[in-house]
Amino acid sequence: MPEDSAAALEQETRRVFELLDALDVNGLGAMLTDDVQGVDEITRGWTRGRAALQAYFAQLEGSVSDPRSQLSDLHATAWGDVGLVTFVLDQTYKMDGRDETISAPTSMLFRMQDNGWKVALIHTVPIPDPAES
Repeated sequence: MPEDSAAALEQETRRVFELLDALDVNGLGAMLTDDVQGVDEITRGWTRGRAALQAYFAQLEGSVSDPRSQLSDLHATAWGDVGLVTFVLDQTYKMDGRDETISAPTSMLFRMQDNGWKVALIHTVPIPDPAES
């Protein structure tokens, strides 16, 4: 994969989480394909389509505060107009006033669209700590 594709995918991935940490719903929406799909620890199910994901993000504005995301073990691969970024997401936030902390292996699939990488899939589901089981 050309180095510039890996760097661009990594930059776009980091941008998604900067916008999420800022709870910038409009900025996040602009980074999505129309047919985007997502799953996370809050929904515990699939959210499909830009409108549904934007509505989900907007809903978070009222219940989630102080999100902080850290990405590690980041690896980007591209195949033409499709890119995959895998990483570990460590995140803290307050949900309805309660402190939450997650560590989640995460995958994001990007598709080249309108001369830039757009998010087509966000898959982030935390794996429980064995001590908590």
